[in-house]
Amino acid sequence: MKFSLLLFVFYQKLKKAAKSHEAFKKYISTMKARILIKTADGKRGRLFIFDRGKISSLPGGSHSSFEVALVWSDADTAFRVMASGKDEASFKAAATGNLRVEGMAMYAQWFTDGVKLIM
Repeated sequence: MKFSLLLFVFYQKLKKAAKSHEAFKKYISTMKARILIKTADGKRGRLFIFDRGKISSLPGGSHSSFEVALVWSDADTAFRVMASGKDEASFKAAATGNLRVEGMAMYAQWFTDGVKLIM
């Protein structure tokens, strides 16, 4: 539940930034991408849809159409690492197999760089 709520709040923050944060608005203005953040079992997650400056989102972890998916081993680990906001925690999660990337990694990097603009 905490993970799902975190993803929803994260979506709200992205949506607000897309309207009011000039650097972020410019950054997302030309990109079309579907970024999925989910648990490995597919029970929890959220799809973030970027469409040339507009952001929308769909709840759930079972979406099959995406450019990249950030797949967490479980919701507790995802919540703990994402809530920390520390790059080191994400790197450690990836190194220990608690986070993996499916799809095109360049989209994950683009997404991460955009998030850093507003955090």
